[in-house]
This record gives sequence, structure tokens and C-alpha cells, in this order.
Amino acid sequence: MPHAVWSGAISFGLVTIPCRVLAATENHNINFRQVHLKDMGRVRTRKVCEIDGQELGADEIGKGYELSKDTIVQITDAELDAMPLPTAKAIDIVAFVTADSIDPVRVGDGYYLQADGQVAAKPYKLLRMALERSSKVAVAKFAWHNRERLGLLRVKGDVIVLHAMKWDDELRSPAELTPREVDLSDDEIEAAIQLLETMAQDGIGHLTDHYREAVEEMLAAKAEHRKPAPVEGQAPEPAGQVVDLMAALNASVEAARTARGENTENAVVHDLPTKRAAKASADKTPVKKATTRKAAAKKTAAKKTTGRKPRSA
Repeated sequence: MPHAVWSGAISFGLVTIPCRVLAATENHNINFRQVHLKDMGRVRTRKVCEIDGQELGADEIGKGYELSKDTIVQITDAELDAMPLPTAKAIDIVAFVTADSIDPVRVGDGYYLQADGQVAAKPYKLLRMALERSSKVAVAKFAWHNRERLGLLRVKGDVIVLHAMKWDDELRSPAELTPREVDLSDDEIEAAIQLLETMAQDGIGHLTDHYREAVEEMLAAKAEHRKPAPVEGQAPEPAGQVVDLMAALNASVEAARTARGENTENAVVHDLPTKRAAKASADKTPVKKATTRKAAAKKTAAKKTTGRKPRSA
């Protein structure tokens, strides 16, 4: 496991649980260097003062806040450390809520909370089991890097996970992004649901980063002076503008079933019944009689129309 990024205690009510915070994810991004194309020399970023042009070391650089274009005030780490932060060494639980009441947009990176020492084992397990049995998550406040943050505690297996969350004023409203009103038929909605069900899976653990694999193969091929081998998961050619939505849904269902090795004979979704039609077809006999009556009525109307004399002008 990685080293702890923070240590303190979880507190709720009068219960205190010493804990250590460890990163729950890893970064597998491929990082590139900036180089001089002429001779492949490294290009480094130097920190230079814009007033005297001198290159500065880390011990010569501090924090400053720009009050206006021409006014910057200096702030020291000691001044920030002296600020009153009740949650400086505690993850203070302030509420227990249902998970579906938390907007996923505000949930950020995840961290594993590890009980710190044998004394923390019992209250740690107590909190974990209480969250499990109540089907609740905990909302907490904590402070990292001289800033109070909002957090979410949930259970993953036998471990409690802490997620950083955005405050309300950090969330942008999506109102202006709402698309214009469009008409959708029941057939189209039911076809989309059928496509969702066709693509449903038990989990996403089998998904891999094909782009990273392709980049790694390209870099290895360059180092070995060879052509890169083809990599699975090549991106399909982008489709043109969708003209017939139902046709696109039909093709998508068929492609999804083919990918899963299923029989695609019944993959067409054009004739999906609406909820009203499905209810009416539950009893086939009345439907047939109604159809027969309609056909007879049409024939009678046709005879009357044929025998009717044209009006005089």
C-alpha cells in the first residue's frame, strides 16, 4: 500500500477513531518530456522574477494574493497554519444521509481510511457496520492543505472510503445547457431501453485502456526501430448525422448482440409495442373482433360511397 497522505481521527458524537488516509487510486498516465527537436535535449521550466529577471530557487519563492492589478500581499505558511481550523486533525462527521441524495457531480477522488492502531479497530468496525446496516453514507468536514473541505464516507468491502466533495457554491448550474424541446415516441423510448438492456453487464472490471496500450506499443516499437504491432480496440469510424433514430437503435441492438455472441434474428426493434398496445394485446380475442368490425365498417362505407350519386354543380 502507498504511504499515508494524512493522519488524524474520524469523529462522530463522542466517538473518536484514529485513522490514516491512503490514496485509493493510481495514476497510470504516460508522461512526456518537453524536448528540443533539433538535438532532443530536455527543455526545463525555470522560475524567473518578472521584475529583475533573476532565476529563483525554492527558498526564495513564497505565497502572495493579488488584491488588484498592482497590489499583492504576502501570506506566509505560518499565518495560514495559525488560522482556526476545527477540522485540522479530524474528519468530523456532521450528518448521515442516503447515498442517492448526494449528486455524483460533487464527488471527487477517493481515499482509503485505515484504522490507526489496535485501539481504533473496534470503533472503526462499529462505524463501518452502522453505515452498512443503515444503508447510509456520512457527510463530514475535514481540512487538508490549509483548507476546510467537504467529504463523503462510504463502505467498500471491509474498508471505509473517504471522498472529497465540492461545496454547493463550487457547483455550476447546468440549466443553460438543457437541450431544446423535442418529441419522442413511446417506440423510440422502448427501443432505447431495449438497447440498454442488451448492453447491460455485471461490472466494468474487464474494461481496459486501449489508448494507453497503443501508446506503450508505439514507444516500444520506436525504441526497437520497428513498426508498432496492431492493438485491439481500434476506434470505429465516426458515423454520419443520424437521420432515422429507430434505424440507428435497430443497428445498435444488433451490433450489441453480435458482440455478445447472441442470435440477432430477433434484434429488430421497429415494432416494439407501446404500453397501451401491450395492454390491449394481452387479450387477443377482443382485438381480433375489433379488427373484423373495423374491416366490415370500411367495406360498408365503400359501398355507400360507390352507390351515391354525384352532386350537381
